[in-house]
Amino acid sequence: MAKSSEPPDLPTGKLAQLRMAYKVTVEHDKQLPLVLLGAFAIDFAVIFVLGLLIGHVIFGSIFAVMTGLLAAMFAFGTRVQKAAYTRIEGQVGAAASVLQQMKRGGWRVTPGVAVSRQQDVLHRAVGRPGIVLVGEGSARGVAALLDAERKRMNRFVQDAPVVEVVVGDAEGQVPLRKLTKHMMKLERKLRPGQVTEINDRLRAVGDLMSNLPMPKGPMPKGARLPKGPKPR
Repeated sequence: MAKSSEPPDLPTGKLAQLRMAYKVTVEHDKQLPLVLLGAFAIDFAVIFVLGLLIGHVIFGSIFAVMTGLLAAMFAFGTRVQKAAYTRIEGQVGAAASVLQQMKRGGWRVTPGVAVSRQQDVLHRAVGRPGIVLVGEGSARGVAALLDAERKRMNRFVQDAPVVEVVVGDAEGQVPLRKLTKHMMKLERKLRPGQVTEINDRLRAVGDLMSNLPMPKGPMPKGARLPKGPKPR
């Protein structure tokens, strides 16, 4: 019998997705099994002892198992997120991946509005705080991209507030794992209608990278970016 050429089905059930997430995460987080066991055990012990003290051993045991599982799931979610950041940190386009995953705030994200030949990258997010320029790469290279983009935008959107964010672990920079929280805490200065208007104006002007393909996710370290126009 001839083998089917169709690719195997990806896991779609909740349990299958959890197993896959666990398998991927434990490759980067060897302490994951101990963390999950510890979270379950501590919560179980606390609730079980409380059940003993109030004289409801059976109810306390059942409730301890349920809350222990919830504690383990919470710890699992936290470790999965941390491992995800660890996998992409330091790669070109990592900040764009984080920005595009923001579910709240009504952000309009445009990755790769400017890229240098040294693989410094500038992304743009338009939201209630205004225009947020997010750079990643060397401090000097990102500063040059920010300066060029700021001058370019001043010719078209002078009335829009501009916020600059540099991703990194140095002083004054925002770590990748804290980028989403940092964006959500920015002061809101625009109404939703203004956000749409500013984003439409920027799209009409066109990006510096409009003719240069930009990957949707992070690129492996050492990957070469195609040559593009220099920042104006």
